[in-house]
Amino acid sequence: MSTTFLTGIKAIAFDADDTMWINEPYFQQIENKFCSLLEDYATHHSISQELFKTEIQNLNCYGYGVKGFTLSMIEAALTISNNTIPIEVIDKIIGFGKDLLSRPVELIDGIEDVLKLLKNNYKIVVATKGDLLDQETKLKKSGLENYFHHIEVMSDKKESDYLKLIRHLDIKPNEFIMVGNSLKSDILPVLSLGGHAIHIPFHTTWAHEKIDHHIVHENFKQFEKISDILKIL
Repeated sequence: MSTTFLTGIKAIAFDADDTMWINEPYFQQIENKFCSLLEDYATHHSISQELFKTEIQNLNCYGYGVKGFTLSMIEAALTISNNTIPIEVIDKIIGFGKDLLSRPVELIDGIEDVLKLLKNNYKIVVATKGDLLDQETKLKKSGLENYFHHIEVMSDKKESDYLKLIRHLDIKPNEFIMVGNSLKSDILPVLSLGGHAIHIPFHTTWAHEKIDHHIVHENFKQFEKISDILKIL
């Protein structure tokens, strides 16, 4: 892969969850606890499938994030148990959600060094989706807040959402780079707009964020770790 420096870039946006700090493994830990909690009603696989189906159905209502995930766990538990789940189990599920919200933030190795090196030459932006309060809280806990020119918590990451962000930054799409771990949310919409996108794979990805094809595009790059982006910036 070419490591030629990119020119003309004015803004670099970073995804938050699993790009700047660890997130998905904690959700998977809670999902495993949820499946164990309901193991008298169904197999772990069946419970996991019902939860995923419920999450996807609820995205338009709740959006992304811990609160929507918790409500979906409750709804899935009611469905799986045919509305016979004890109130004590509902209380435990609510506790799972609170545990997720109160976790300390664990930064991805190298992210702060990257931000320190880039902040004086570019507009550095957070571009993430999820619950506003949760993401703002995690950003404060992370200690990274002061590196950013702008923070955008989106309800979704579609082309229209990125176009709104790019216009807010008063730049052109080809002057914008998105860095993230999700090909579906962080990469494809930005490339479609004529922007640049850098994929940093994370070892685990939510099924909803996966795509089934390879990306071939002149504005697309992929590196193994976040510090590798300094090879082209």
